Amino acid sequence: MKSLQDTDSKILDLIKLEADRQEYGIELIASENYTSKAVMEATGSVLTNKYSEGYVGKRYYGGNEVIDQVEQLAIDRCKELFGCEHVNIQPLSGSPANAAVYLAVLNPGDKVLGLKLDHGGHLSHGHPVNFSGILYNFVQYEVEQDTGRIDMDKVREIALREKPKMILAGFSAYSRNLDWKRFKEIADEVGAITMADISHVAGLIAGKAIDSPVPYFDIVTTTTHKTLRGPRGAIIMCKNAYAKAIDKGLFPGMQGGPHDHVNAGKAVAFYEALQPEFKQYAKKVIQNAKAMAAELMKRGYKIISDGTDNHLMVVDMTSKGVSGKEAEVALEKVGISTSRSTIPFDTRKPMDPSGLRLGTAAITTRGFDEADSVTVADIIDRTIAARADDSALASIKNEIIELCKKHPLYK
Repeated sequence: MKSLQDTDSKILDLIKLEADRQEYGIELIASENYTSKAVMEATGSVLTNKYSEGYVGKRYYGGNEVIDQVEQLAIDRCKELFGCEHVNIQPLSGSPANAAVYLAVLNPGDKVLGLKLDHGGHLSHGHPVNFSGILYNFVQYEVEQDTGRIDMDKVREIALREKPKMILAGFSAYSRNLDWKRFKEIADEVGAITMADISHVAGLIAGKAIDSPVPYFDIVTTTTHKTLRGPRGAIIMCKNAYAKAIDKGLFPGMQGGPHDHVNAGKAVAFYEALQPEFKQYAKKVIQNAKAMAAELMKRGYKIISDGTDNHLMVVDMTSKGVSGKEAEVALEKVGISTSRSTIPFDTRKPMDPSGLRLGTAAITTRGFDEADSVTVADIIDRTIAARADDSALASIKNEIIELCKKHPLYK
């Protein structure tokens, strides 16, 4: 078998370019992180060659003796990490995981209560253009316009009025902790199933830096590649009462054969998250986010909810006279990756919204501390101010390269 170097130099060159971009750029996209070399080794292993439809001990193909051990190890480690009763580690990504849950416990047209997309929710939490909003009857709660926070009394009012079959708690752009216990109490009051999507904060929960919904909720989904620092994929955790339905909903309901190489990477990531140093990492992620948010606010930036309890923040860039897209483009020129974001009650279109979403999970992985996070906030501010000055932007880009050299990633 020939290596990539011997067969496809074009792809190899592009991989090297991307490696350099990651090594010498600052990653502030809240949904991204850097895996360890160990995770990448497992994900790039010979396990990619195997087909293994089914579950441990119940496969539809032969030759799965080793695969069964890999998957069981991932399951055992995940249970230990999150304290869950049952886990399915086969979902290929977050949206299919959510779809499998809906398929398992809902019927088309059933009513679900979830957080509105432009208020911090996710496409798969009921947006009209997404399968979730097309197949199911989603009603949605919002954040308060004056505080940028979820009012749980308002959530209860909607739940009592709408009587949803499921209440979904989770977000992709909300910087405050969720009251998992209160969500469960409201769901019990109306007889609803509880589902949490912790994709963004799973690593912070695993690191015991914020509270977990697992003790309270019926079903919990998460991706494995954000704050959890694993490979791109997802898992579904649930109470034992839902185990059979969830497993059937994923396979054969949503997926065929699992990606065994990725499941091995998940097992490695769970092992890494079980180590004492991961708790320190999770704590530092939040400290860095708080430091960055405080510095940006000191410089006149409006942050939705006036701060953060987790790894992310959504910045209303209209406070600086630019759109989220304009800010994203300017920052990319100097080597800072961000993602534009709608803000609550946004008057701009989704492709050119008012906000910018920032996260500190990736920079914390490479060793940035609170002082570095304040420096990054300063660089962001100077970049926005100099966005039309190519010479100034070039100088800032060199600053970023030097900062990244102080915190090497893989090289």
